Amino acid sequence: MDLQALSSPLYSARGWLKFIGVMFIINGVLTALSIFGILIAWVPIWLGILLFQIASAAEQAFLTQSEAEFLKSQTKLKTYFTITGVLMLIGLIFMVLFLGLGGLAVISQLASNPKGF
Repeated sequence: MDLQALSSPLYSARGWLKFIGVMFIINGVLTALSIFGILIAWVPIWLGILLFQIASAAEQAFLTQSEAEFLKSQTKLKTYFTITGVLMLIGLIFMVLFLGLGGLAVISQLASNPKGF
């Protein structure tokens, strides 16, 4: 197995992985400045740290031909996408819920006042 060829795409993207990781960490720190944000600030910080770990493991896998480091980078990447996917699903559920509640409020308002708003 040519590990250098397999790890090359992540190795070449390591700069972007680190940049996006820094952006996530900054986002988490800024989110933590609010009272409610303290509860959820750990998520973007965790994602940023994961991206840094992916970049480091991919770099080590490329440079040392280490199968363990390559597997580590792939495992961290799986964790990153799992967390991101779960967060997207939660966001979609809340969006549908709030749109539905907003629609019900509009219908209720129209029903109670037939002349309009």
